[in-house]
Amino acid sequence: MSASPALRPSVRFLLAHPAHFIALGFGAGLAPKAPGTVGTLWAWLSYLVLHQWLSPLQMGAVIAASTLVGWWACTTTARHLGVADPGAVVWDEVVAFWAVLWLAMPMGFWGQGVAFALFRFFDAAKPGPVGWADGLFKGFGWRGGWGILWDDFVAAFCTLLVIALWRFF
Repeated sequence: MSASPALRPSVRFLLAHPAHFIALGFGAGLAPKAPGTVGTLWAWLSYLVLHQWLSPLQMGAVIAASTLVGWWACTTTARHLGVADPGAVVWDEVVAFWAVLWLAMPMGFWGQGVAFALFRFFDAAKPGPVGWADGLFKGFGWRGGWGILWDDFVAAFCTLLVIALWRFF
């Protein structure tokens, strides 16, 4: 099922296909302003909830499975929207920020807040390796779907590197 191309998806688009529901972060991507930030906030909150019931190994499995499902969902949704990397697709932020929290915890609220700010900086500004990763996989199809996720994983890596250096020094 293919929806008509739209630059700004609606609730109808969100509910038209399971891939849309996932890729748009269960609705977080419908935010009229800063959907990536809203998606990352949703990731933070949902991680804290999941963290209560899942062991670290189980959370790692959820992240791995969410990456694979997200690859399909982002690929499908981008094709249906007719945009190679739609701003409303926020599953990339969700999975990447889950990875940051999974690998950096335990941290208090302020540490998590710093991780959030660092991740948003690297994801939005795309300095150095994040910009390189953003340009590496473009287009439609599986390659483009992976590209939607890839730059966010590189942003997550950069975030974790800064946190590791912060903790070391």
